[in-house]
Amino acid sequence: MRSTTRILPILLALFAAALLSPVRAGADVAIDDTTSHRLDELVAMRVGAAGANKGQLLDLLSKQFLGTPYAADTLIGSATQPEQLVVDFRQVDCFTLLDNVEALTRTTDRNQFTANLIDTRYAGDQVDFAHRKHFFTDWAQVANVAATDITGSLSPAAVTVHKQLNAKGDGSVYLPGIPVVDRDITYIPSGAVDDNVVRGLQTGDFVGAYADAPGLDVTHVGIIVSTPNGPVFRNASSLAANNQVVDTPLGEYLQMVPGIVVLRPR
Repeated sequence: MRSTTRILPILLALFAAALLSPVRAGADVAIDDTTSHRLDELVAMRVGAAGANKGQLLDLLSKQFLGTPYAADTLIGSATQPEQLVVDFRQVDCFTLLDNVEALTRTTDRNQFTANLIDTRYAGDQVDFAHRKHFFTDWAQVANVAATDITGSLSPAAVTVHKQLNAKGDGSVYLPGIPVVDRDITYIPSGAVDDNVVRGLQTGDFVGAYADAPGLDVTHVGIIVSTPNGPVFRNASSLAANNQVVDTPLGEYLQMVPGIVVLRPR
């Protein structure tokens, strides 16, 4: 019989490695200490805001991410690499900011968060690259639907363009392993976002910056928050002057993009 004094350290090392190693699709997620602590705080905040509506919850919870560093390509998975469920509040990109906050609005017990995040980020609750909601309008088109596309109802100047999402102009694709998706994308040109459009926006609306390029619906996303000084676009900004989650005045942001796509959370 082997000595337990020799086996025990090995078992402990394997256990620790399992906790620290990346999580494969379908497995429980391992969360770093900083994210774990923040998750507890945010769930407690969500529980304390039981009377708030969806927009108020999105404002309250997203506000807690202001100043969080921006990091690109935070999700793990591809056509050749197994998808891993990433939960990381220490850094976010524009899409994971929305993923995290949307999932938190529906979380009143810490144990619910992972399931809510999977429900938000993936189609049919399947944690794999092919089922990840890669495009902003997937939130309004692909199960499980998280929002309704209200862009066309906000302005008579709204434009609808037929796109083949994921297909580049040269015939290649942005994301190998993901099919090309035929979809009509409706957007409001930035110059047509007048006072009537602004009055139609609500705190908590998800806004995407329309992409002129073929194969894409938007290039950036964020959340509308109404303030006494007008609406702001809360977003994880990669701009060198920001490089973190910030509130950008909507009028200022519109000067940098060709138009907007607006999804209203359910």
